[in-house]
Amino acid sequence: MASDRPGAGSAPCFSSASPVPLAALNMRVRRRLALFLNVQSLVAADWATLAEELGFEYLEIRQLEAYPNPTGRLLDAWQGRPDASVSRLLELLAKLGRQDVLEELGPSIEEDCQKYILKQQQEESEKPLQVAAVDSSVPRTLELAGITTLDDPLGQMPEFFDAFICYCPNDIQFVQEMIRQLEQTNYRLKLCVSDRDVLPGTCVWSIASELIEKRCRRMVVVVSDDYLQSKECDFQTKFALSLSPGAHQKRLIPIKYKPMKKEFPSILRFITVCDYTNPCTKSWFWTRLAKALSLP
Repeated sequence: MASDRPGAGSAPCFSSASPVPLAALNMRVRRRLALFLNVQSLVAADWATLAEELGFEYLEIRQLEAYPNPTGRLLDAWQGRPDASVSRLLELLAKLGRQDVLEELGPSIEEDCQKYILKQQQEESEKPLQVAAVDSSVPRTLELAGITTLDDPLGQMPEFFDAFICYCPNDIQFVQEMIRQLEQTNYRLKLCVSDRDVLPGTCVWSIASELIEKRCRRMVVVVSDDYLQSKECDFQTKFALSLSPGAHQKRLIPIKYKPMKKEFPSILRFITVCDYTNPCTKSWFWTRLAKALSLP
């Protein structure tokens, strides 16, 4: 006999549920769901029926029976599978006729989904601007023959550098100090500073990839809160890391020159950092950096 409840047999429309993974459901919802499904009944589908609908095999279901909360264990086991989503769970509960569960937990499930989506949007907004995946296969054309102030326009004698400096415009004062300490002292290193050395009029991505891969032996990354928001710095860093393992071994040297409010970029955490903010090691900073840039 057809149910007289509106919408019986079909999943209710939860606006936030469709793109949300099962992991969005918090413990409160899971425990309340278990109160419904852990109870074995001849007239209502329980956790074992749901497990069969989810594709769990007989032996897997028998193993879940040994736990005090089989519904909770079932959700944990299913969560690692590709099809585990809130919308799929709602669909199956409706298919199994558990409208009581949907009506009771629907508002809480919707709330969890909205919280999850808002959190994802917040995390996305806090990420640094990212560019598409990059590699070292940027086409080499004649326009790259004269890209720096001392380049031979015919490309016969290109200019080479000890290090490419990856920095945000707001950090230019520290870059100028770096020039004084490394170029205008006995170290006599040659740095590639875009604002000083690169000629205008060419694609910034092509220039950066040419200089990083072909013209500079190292790359110094000046890390700051502004760096995290720079699309150009992000491209340069990822490009250098995308080079073959032999090419980027000891190639990147991250520098932290002032305190940061945001977290240090995870993409650089595995590389030893030159920390200018540590008063205990500040006197050794320029010597260490110069030595690292002087290595063959």
